[in-house]
Amino acid sequence: MSWGTELWDQFDNLEKHTQWGIDILEKYIKFVKERTEIELSYAKQLRNLSKKYQPKKNSKEEEEYRYTACKAFLSTLNEMNDYAGQHEVVSENLTSQILAGLARYVQELKQERKSHFHDGRKAQQHIETCWKQLESSKRRFERDCKEADRAQQYFEKMDADINVTKADVEKARQQAQVRHQMAEDSKADYSSILQKFNHEQREYYHTHIPHIFQKIQEMEERRIVRLGESMKTYAEVDRQVIPIIGKCLDGIVKAAECIDEKTDSQLVIEAYKSGFEPPGDIEFEDYTQPMKRTVSENSLSNSRGEGKAEPKFGGKPKGKLWPFIKKNKLMSLLTSPHQPPPPPPASASPSAVPNGPQSPKQQKEPLSHRFNEFMTSKPKIHCFRSLKRGLSLKLGAAPEDFSNLPPEQRRKKLQQKVDELNREIQKEMDQREAITKMKDVYLKNPQMGDPASLDHKLTEVIQNIDKLRLEAQKFEAWLAEVEGRLPARGEQRRQSGLYDAQPAPAVNNCAQARESPDGSYTEEQSQESEVKVLATDFDDEFDDEEPLPAIGTCKALYTFDGQNEGTISVVEGETLYVIEEDKGDGWTRIRRNEDEEGYVPTSYVEVYLDKNAKGAKTYI
Repeated sequence: MSWGTELWDQFDNLEKHTQWGIDILEKYIKFVKERTEIELSYAKQLRNLSKKYQPKKNSKEEEEYRYTACKAFLSTLNEMNDYAGQHEVVSENLTSQILAGLARYVQELKQERKSHFHDGRKAQQHIETCWKQLESSKRRFERDCKEADRAQQYFEKMDADINVTKADVEKARQQAQVRHQMAEDSKADYSSILQKFNHEQREYYHTHIPHIFQKIQEMEERRIVRLGESMKTYAEVDRQVIPIIGKCLDGIVKAAECIDEKTDSQLVIEAYKSGFEPPGDIEFEDYTQPMKRTVSENSLSNSRGEGKAEPKFGGKPKGKLWPFIKKNKLMSLLTSPHQPPPPPPASASPSAVPNGPQSPKQQKEPLSHRFNEFMTSKPKIHCFRSLKRGLSLKLGAAPEDFSNLPPEQRRKKLQQKVDELNREIQKEMDQREAITKMKDVYLKNPQMGDPASLDHKLTEVIQNIDKLRLEAQKFEAWLAEVEGRLPARGEQRRQSGLYDAQPAPAVNNCAQARESPDGSYTEEQSQESEVKVLATDFDDEFDDEEPLPAIGTCKALYTFDGQNEGTISVVEGETLYVIEEDKGDGWTRIRRNEDEEGYVPTSYVEVYLDKNAKGAKTYI
């Protein structure tokens, strides 16, 4: 099967067919090119989609990705990013393995086709030229034959005419001979050209054209084979990335299988646990029994009965704000009892003792009223430091010791801060070690640098390390306070005093007095979290502050053994000074003498407030 023998007369059709084959190849190249553009666009869209849903750094979203479900989603986004990368690989491979090669091949194919058909047209022109020569010699031979025949007839006519002279007859005879000779020459020339044409024609149809058409056939078959190979490569490029895409999908499935609902539930507990105890039972309010307690008009019970008491919500009283008093007094008060006050002893109930004093009963409001008052109440600022704290909170600046957070959340924040400071300390220590090594190199090889030029940098790094260590100690102290590792608040205060003696620029003391006497959490702040290291006039004024004045007296109805820090023991029938009313937490602050003061359960004493003495600077 050869185009040269089967299609010897289809030169024009072969030319059209080969051009169509090149068009098909170019169309396939265009198809692959558009596929690569689609793959790149798809990969770009996948990457943008993955980037869009990635958690933003230093944002709330980043904290949410601690949950296993969110981690699985993050893994899905990462796998989709890798998935997009495989589509980019497909595009690159299609471009390098198909498009580049086919583009060059098409150019070569066009040049080869042009060459073959140029040879074919040249052969056609040659045979056409031979044919024209043959036709010309044939016409000339025919013309010469006719001229010789006419000349012969004219000679014969002249020879038969008796009136014609002998000279005219001889002239006609010579003319006839010349024409016959010309006819013979034309005949010989025609015969020669005819033989040559027949030879060229045989060469054309049996040698030249079959050879040219055979080359064109081979060219077309190579084009078809190359197109088939490109299609196979097209499929192989996709097949090569299928295993990696499968791994991406397997990674998504594996991430989904790692989702643990129990772990997420525990993380929710860790994220939002406040550390508070649930509220206790609400006491029954018996309005059928008249109030039997007899107190003065300005007693604590009356003031609370008029609705001036601090509301209690869920058993969580608001904290107290301590005014400026002497530091040793403040330390004893900061270690107030961390549990609700005990109820009066049942065996020694005043109702069981004839003519005995009645146990104080507090008039209670409905729970909804307490809740509304609790939600609308604002912290009271009683001193300059709490004023500064309140202003910072209003301006949106959170306290440095995270005292505005519940205990459990505060502990987590402090732990994170300690870990962050430790990392910074390690970084500075590595830098110090590097500078020290460089200085040693400079000492051994002075031509490399001046060792003294590193002293300033080394001193700066050492100072940074000292500052970071003091900062870490400060936060570790707060963390120890929250975790209960320190024995007492007073001890913590003494440890904070050690920091004041160190030559650091500024060190923050542990935040104190953020809990009410029962240990519950309060948002009110009573002391500024940051103080200067060097003693200032403000601290001297703080040390010389006078104790709180007495605002009344009280009589102990029962004996109370103050075993917890911040409490004071009283004996039944003992009279003491009242220096702070019950703020709704069930504790009253009293003083026996200048050095003995603390808290007792309100229900254990009967309070008598003195209007004239309230706010006075002298004792009653």
